[in-house]
Amino acid sequence: MRRPRLLVVAALAASLALTACAGPSGPAVAGSPTCPGGQIRMGIEPFEDPAKLVPAAEILGEALERRLSCPVRVQVTEDYAAEVLAMRNDRLEIGIFGPLGYVFASERAGAEPVASFGTATGELSAYTAGIWVPRGSDVTTVAQLRGRTLALGSVGSTSGDALPRKALLDAGLAPADVRVDYAGGHPEALLALTNGTVDAAEINSQQLASATASGTFDPAGFRRVWTSAPIPNDPVTVRGNLDPAFKAAVTDALLNLDPQAVGEIGALLDVTPPGKLVPVTRDTYAPLFELAGTLGLTEKDVQ
Repeated sequence: MRRPRLLVVAALAASLALTACAGPSGPAVAGSPTCPGGQIRMGIEPFEDPAKLVPAAEILGEALERRLSCPVRVQVTEDYAAEVLAMRNDRLEIGIFGPLGYVFASERAGAEPVASFGTATGELSAYTAGIWVPRGSDVTTVAQLRGRTLALGSVGSTSGDALPRKALLDAGLAPADVRVDYAGGHPEALLALTNGTVDAAEINSQQLASATASGTFDPAGFRRVWTSAPIPNDPVTVRGNLDPAFKAAVTDALLNLDPQAVGEIGALLDVTPPGKLVPVTRDTYAPLFELAGTLGLTEKDVQ
């Protein structure tokens, strides 16, 4: 069986014109409860450098393909909103969303969380958001960011947008008090800080671990001035309007994948050593629904 073809797309619609990856095919597959339409389309948000995310996603796609006997097409979307829109338009059967992205995917596309990344001891993994400044900065609290420039990742990101902005509000800062620069992603926000083009930047614990391990960031030269409460890791979701038999088969397949099959993506989410995927429900992400309500966020904020 060939490796599933992984597409990095600027628009999900363009990917529909491409042929499916090799694997079981024909009428029997197309009519199978585990292979609707002859393929499974799985979307992943662009939370990491594509050079790292693409091969990790390929491994997960291959493992799921073997479990379900159906070609799996993995698509790294352009941004958070593109993945929500793709699922809403029935162009994805499975989606891995950031926690806040899942909130809008639930509301707009009926996404149902079934699994997330577990630790080696079988517990749901979590991560934290953070705001960092250079070691020599006179900023020691979030309130002291007044009049400064803060690099955030992408609009709609849980740790790269919503939680840092909530921290600013909690510190008594109005939106106009801090010059926010959306860098385009977690790696880009970190780079803005290391290049000295901003006074502070969001760096979540996942990006911190990845960048430190790769040698692109030396924490000794910087200082963290704020850390969030733990955030439950990214949910793997299925589209809610699909056949219950398909959803059950996907859930069973995901929860029984070997840790090695999810370990590459897990490592990018700072889950090391990896465990199997663990069950999650909407209730797991209740704090994120509350966060969206507190900030008055809508799907327009996930762009």
